[in-house]
Amino acid sequence: MMSAEIMKNKPHPARMRNLRWTTFLLAVLAYVISYFHRVAPATIAGDLQLAFHASAAALGGLAATYFYVYTIMQIPTGILADTLGPRRILTLGGFVAGVGALLFAYADTLSAAAVGRTLAGLGVSVTFIAMLKLNAAWFHDRHFGTIVGFVILLGNVGGVLATAPLAEVLRYVSWRSVFYMIGVLSIVIAVLSWVFVRDHPGQAGLPSLRELEGEAAHPLHVGHWYEGLLTVIRNRASWPGFWVTFGYAGSFFAFAGLWAVPYLQEVHGMSRDIATQHTSLLLGGFALGAMTIGAVSDRIGRRRPVLIGTGLVYLLCWLPLVLVLPLPGAASYVLFLLMGLGAASFTLSWACVKEVNPHALSGMATSVANTGAFLGTGILQPAGGLGD
Repeated sequence: MMSAEIMKNKPHPARMRNLRWTTFLLAVLAYVISYFHRVAPATIAGDLQLAFHASAAALGGLAATYFYVYTIMQIPTGILADTLGPRRILTLGGFVAGVGALLFAYADTLSAAAVGRTLAGLGVSVTFIAMLKLNAAWFHDRHFGTIVGFVILLGNVGGVLATAPLAEVLRYVSWRSVFYMIGVLSIVIAVLSWVFVRDHPGQAGLPSLRELEGEAAHPLHVGHWYEGLLTVIRNRASWPGFWVTFGYAGSFFAFAGLWAVPYLQEVHGMSRDIATQHTSLLLGGFALGAMTIGAVSDRIGRRRPVLIGTGLVYLLCWLPLVLVLPLPGAASYVLFLLMGLGAASFTLSWACVKEVNPHALSGMATSVANTGAFLGTGILQPAGGLGD
């Protein structure tokens, strides 16, 4: 039976709904900014080379600093999300990301720009895991794949804004002005997160979603945080998600986040505007694929066949690029759309790893899978410039 406190709060669905979507909105806005930081170097690559007289390899290293710190921070972020709570780390991360973006905007040397990008990477590195932890608390378990897909769809707005729209904005303002505005926006979102976000319904005096349905709440983790981390790491079912994100997400983010535009310009002779249209379509396809794949997986109640099938589409799309085949007319746009759709397969990894570990350790579990994505990107992004 429900407790008296639960029964007392049950007649207030509007309050639950308002808190849920306020939390969701602020977390997604922070995630949009993290995606912008991830992809923007591909669009401003030429501007950065001129500003800092950087080689392609040096530029790859600058872009990859974001992914190095992102990789290092995933496990600590999972621990912090499960101990301190996502509200605190979302707020602190927003402040750090804002300061990093401002330093990047005012940098006059490559080293200073690297410091700014590193801080921005440090700040936004906590966003995704904190958001997954919040989603796990504020949405039903059976909708987790769908809501993660929806988050990816919305988060990719930041990636899309960092491609063709950013290229258009750069006709009128400098890249420095853009990152100044991003820095200020990050700090504003951090303040709003502290004021309005709550870690879970119980923190707002409301019952959990499971309790509202007459089920027992998920048990809390008993013991030290490192015991929980060891539980996740020792679970062999946790690691397939790591390797899927390492290969699929690593290659996708390295290409979409830096090398797609230079590749299309230098190998296929496209203008920057046309090349960024391709990356916009690539990221748009990824966003649409994540939403669709998550919903399909939730509906049929299976993860593996959906992941494998869509992952195969992604791998096949690399063949024309690896073999440097001609990309005539609309064929190139179709290829990049399909590539984005197929790349979204790895987004199921977070649902998979969450479901094979205790609910109280969802932050640590998803952080293990997410580490693979940014470790792979951090390796592949600078490697792409070695042939220059």
